Amino acid sequence: MSILVDENTTFIIQGITGREAVTMAREVLDYGSKLLGGVTPGRKGRDVHGVPVEDTVRAFTERERVDASVVSVPPAFAADAVNEAIEAGIKLIIVVTERIPRKQVAQFVEYAQQEGVRLIGPNCLGVISPGKSKVGGVGGAVDSARRAFVPGSIGVMSRSGGMTVEIANSLSEAGLGVSTAVSIGGDAIIGSTYAELMPLFDADEQTKGIAIYSEPGGRAEYELADYMAESGSKLPVVAFMAGRFMDEMPGMRFGHAGTIVEGKADTTAEKIANLEAIGISVAERIEDIPRLLKERIEG
Repeated sequence: MSILVDENTTFIIQGITGREAVTMAREVLDYGSKLLGGVTPGRKGRDVHGVPVEDTVRAFTERERVDASVVSVPPAFAADAVNEAIEAGIKLIIVVTERIPRKQVAQFVEYAQQEGVRLIGPNCLGVISPGKSKVGGVGGAVDSARRAFVPGSIGVMSRSGGMTVEIANSLSEAGLGVSTAVSIGGDAIIGSTYAELMPLFDADEQTKGIAIYSEPGGRAEYELADYMAESGSKLPVVAFMAGRFMDEMPGMRFGHAGTIVEGKADTTAEKIANLEAIGISVAERIEDIPRLLKERIEG
């Protein structure tokens, strides 16, 4: 099994004729994912790597099943693209666009929740279920994606797209592999947090443990701890907390828009203490994650 996407997942790319989206289309097709085509208004009739381009999302949804959409459009048009996909009935939307105004993100995240749509991102690289489907840019070209993301038993959630790959690679080299990896996005407001994705991993028979990449700022780690306490989840979780130096630099941004330390609760020290109190192991280094997971799973 896997979560969110599998070998049967069909999807489109909104903004498919953009430079980054053209590369993404090539990569997901090479991986074997079921990319149906893409949308760029005014470009109907063209194709990208052999898949058709349409003017609207409904041009696809009215003629075939579309399980997901990847939104890769300029920030000024991203909210409209997300709303169009929601209105067309697509139930999984992955927003890779970054620098979307926060007010607009809050609005389309709320709209997605109201319509029962699973939203990943913004400012993310997507989702990969190794050997089944890659939806978005996570993992890059097919050879590197297959090398880093070997099918296995560990779910990965990361606020950093690049570190999604680093963690997956360490798990694959250790023989654990990955069930599904989700680049959740680095913005202050995102569609799906650790806590909101955990029930999916809890229900997945393939997943035997969870690896998380965390950063300073925000409440996501506290929400995860609350979920673990309230749900009684039995999955062992190992987290890596980046940016520990920021505890001495309140107000500084580290990497992502969501990593501004504004008070004691946002510091890595407080987050680490909270995670450990609920039974989540915190790794000192990325390469320690597989060992800690093996100890938790076997012991």
